[in-house]
Amino acid sequence: MLQVCLNGARFRDEHAGLPVTAAELATAAQAAVAAGAEDIHLHPKTPDGADSLAADVVAAAVMAVRAAVPGVSVGVTTGAWIAADRAALIRGWTVRPDHASVNWHEDGADDVARTLLDMGVAVHAGIFSDTDAAVRFRTSPHATRVQRILVEVLPPADDVDTLLAALAGLSPILLHGQDAVAWPVLRRAQALGLDTRIGLEDTLTLPDGSPAPDNASLVRAALGH
Repeated sequence: MLQVCLNGARFRDEHAGLPVTAAELATAAQAAVAAGAEDIHLHPKTPDGADSLAADVVAAAVMAVRAAVPGVSVGVTTGAWIAADRAALIRGWTVRPDHASVNWHEDGADDVARTLLDMGVAVHAGIFSDTDAAVRFRTSPHATRVQRILVEVLPPADDVDTLLAALAGLSPILLHGQDAVAWPVLRRAQALGLDTRIGLEDTLTLPDGSPAPDNASLVRAALGH
């Protein structure tokens, strides 16, 4: 399975084509799915590009993307940098995404995951390299309740095997990398037969190092098209 991560915690000054508004996210999602993406992860944003968990912002983004790609699973972030009262904001959602990522190295991960699960939103567990997330996750009461485990590898990507070993017996795994290691880790995931992802959240460049025009071009490159 190839997931597209449409924007991440980036701002438009990093990439002129970064989708920010609900309409832009819908257009980007439609093109990425047409290119071969099977699942969507996005960061709902305010007009100035800041990530948001506010009910109206989440609803606008999720509804617009669902209308553009009906039947495709749509997920959002719940990163701790967005707000201190994440669980309270999530409980106020009027439109629920299909899934939401929870980073297990962040304080409050279990509470956020419990809130999502209680609301019928599937949890994607973010396990970052160079953190104690794998240890925390293994002892979490939700470790067997998540829909997917996102193994997120930061440069220099020298601990992929250690991370995967720490999660042995848990599945399914989605393996992906950030920035300089995005493409090597994606190819490793494909070689291992694991789910993976690509998009402007993870990298702004194509495999040859040239600037990526958009999310769809990254998806096509990931699939060898």
